[in-house]
Amino acid sequence: MSRAQLISRLQELQKMPKFQKRDIRSIAGFLPTDALAKHVEACEEAAAR
Repeated sequence: MSRAQLISRLQELQKMPKFQKRDIRSIAGFLPTDALAKHVEACEEAAAR
């Protein structure tokens, strides 16, 4: 998955009630793509709980 797609997924996750008061996107600028993919995956798992 491309970096742009991962950031887009993070933007969608940020809109969820669980993450509205947390900034889950600012770290995206510092992470390499593989670490960003893991971050997105972790956020998706947390959102599913």
